[in-house]
Amino acid sequence: MTGPAAAAAPRLALYLDLIRWDRPAGWLLLLWPTLSALWIAADGFPGWHLLIVFVVGTVIMRSAGCCVNDVADRDFDRHVKRTAQRPVTSGRVSVREALTLGAVLALVAFALVLTTNPPTVWLSLAGLAVTLLYPFAKRVTPMPQVVLGIAFSFGIPMAFAAVLGAQEWTLHAVPDAVPPHAWWLLLGNIFWVLAYDTEYAMVDRDDDQHIGMKTSAITLGRFDVPAVMTFYAMYLFSWAVLGAALGLNGWYQLGIAAAAAQALWHYTLIRGRTREGCFAAFRLNHWLGASVFTGVALDLALR
Repeated sequence: MTGPAAAAAPRLALYLDLIRWDRPAGWLLLLWPTLSALWIAADGFPGWHLLIVFVVGTVIMRSAGCCVNDVADRDFDRHVKRTAQRPVTSGRVSVREALTLGAVLALVAFALVLTTNPPTVWLSLAGLAVTLLYPFAKRVTPMPQVVLGIAFSFGIPMAFAAVLGAQEWTLHAVPDAVPPHAWWLLLGNIFWVLAYDTEYAMVDRDDDQHIGMKTSAITLGRFDVPAVMTFYAMYLFSWAVLGAALGLNGWYQLGIAAAAAQALWHYTLIRGRTREGCFAAFRLNHWLGASVFTGVALDLALR
């Protein structure tokens, strides 16, 4: 390969590294609860249009979030062993490049949302605001994972709005499109995010303490492992109860049971608080979410 194409290849590789293209666990953690909500809202398969919008939109928005997060954390990341070589932190991608890429990706995601309905568009703007807030929450709040939990759960009300929303550009259309149980599902999902992102924070705890970053792992201290398991329990219990109230039974509860078994396995990975064990538990969490979604899809398809 020669000429412009050869010159562009190294930049493309850096951009793909910036958006964590080779680490799909991040967008899968976003995707599974969103798809679960989409199936519940539609009472089954939601149609190809909404499926494509939410799958592609989730991948793109997670990528845009990586760009913003790496710019905001660039001065901290150079002091953390695991993140010191990220493209922005190492200077291989400029702040302007990263923000431009993030903005382009966000615009593409917004274009996808525009193909749905006004309530979903309004919610997407709120979700974007929370996403932009998260990197800075780590400076001021002892549990920034709560903010991340809201951001990573916002696909749930958006999914309900996309299925049930009307074509009215009023803010009153949002509560009409999003039933109360959608918000309860969001609240329950926040506990799952608290569980897996605390595991993630346990990997970098020593470095984060040194640089003054605030994380749930530091705040919880020696109660980190019991707290993670409590978060898992609260997530799975709340979704089990909500699912039963919505008429999801055998297959769904089997999916919840499979997720619970994985949570117990994660305990064996994190109880020693090793970097390797905690990072492995974090990376494997998407299978837990996949189990819950599989239960939702099967229960609705086979009822």
